[in-house]
Amino acid sequence: MEFVALDFETANADISSICQIGLVHFKDGTLQEEWKAYVDPEDFFDEINISIHGIDENTVKGAPNLRDISSRICSYLDNRIAICHTHFDRVALHKACEKYSLRMPTCTWLDSARITRRTWDQCAYKGYGLGNVCAILGYQFVQHDALEDAKAAAHVLLAAIEKTGIDLQGWLKRVKQPIDPSVSNISREGNPDGFLYGEVLVFTGTLEVTRREAADMVANTGCAVATGVTKNTTIVVVGDVDARKLAPGQVKYAKHRKAEKLIAQGYPIKIYRESDFKALILAENE
Repeated sequence: MEFVALDFETANADISSICQIGLVHFKDGTLQEEWKAYVDPEDFFDEINISIHGIDENTVKGAPNLRDISSRICSYLDNRIAICHTHFDRVALHKACEKYSLRMPTCTWLDSARITRRTWDQCAYKGYGLGNVCAILGYQFVQHDALEDAKAAAHVLLAAIEKTGIDLQGWLKRVKQPIDPSVSNISREGNPDGFLYGEVLVFTGTLEVTRREAADMVANTGCAVATGVTKNTTIVVVGDVDARKLAPGQVKYAKHRKAEKLIAQGYPIKIYRESDFKALILAENE
């Protein structure tokens, strides 16, 4: 059994703005190697991101950019199983490789959040975030440090294998099946077997499609679509045409600003550009 778990931190709402990488290589349940590096995203740092991970322009001063370390990333991931908790890191790497015209590693991706939902009943439809799962398992780590998060994702996988008896190859098949294989229940308002079930999504800004079309697009992912940002919101999608409002000194939409205030208060809300969120959904369907 061999796999690599990884995690990225980003500088701003552009998912390609990778500023830190953490990676761990496991074989037969034993840690073989670990790697953590700061990365110059060649982009600005948003205050909300800095408040989450503590990384800013000074931290990455003199650090390599993604192009400089891409061959090392590929050397770890090529022809291996890559573990990440949710598809965020997979899509971040994909978008960053597009940005620098680099090839994606030839690995097989496995989402430890989907494994979590099929292993622990209390996490099947909510509470499957990395911090909560590790709290349940009694695993302590410093969240939002890329290496610590990568180790935590690896720990979740190993704990799931021990609990269920399903090996790594078995999990590659199991995550494609319903959470409860005996139930087939697809609802237009939120497919309970969708990989984003339990998420509450709010759109803001001008989208490439109508809001109705956008809501239809995410229905099968399991997302509930709300009209306003509240403490229950978990995802905010900002229209690409308003991406300029993500830059320093520009005015952001009220929903975007409210989401950032809640993030600063500790609420686990992710902010995506429309194209990045679409890429996340496409990655799931590959």
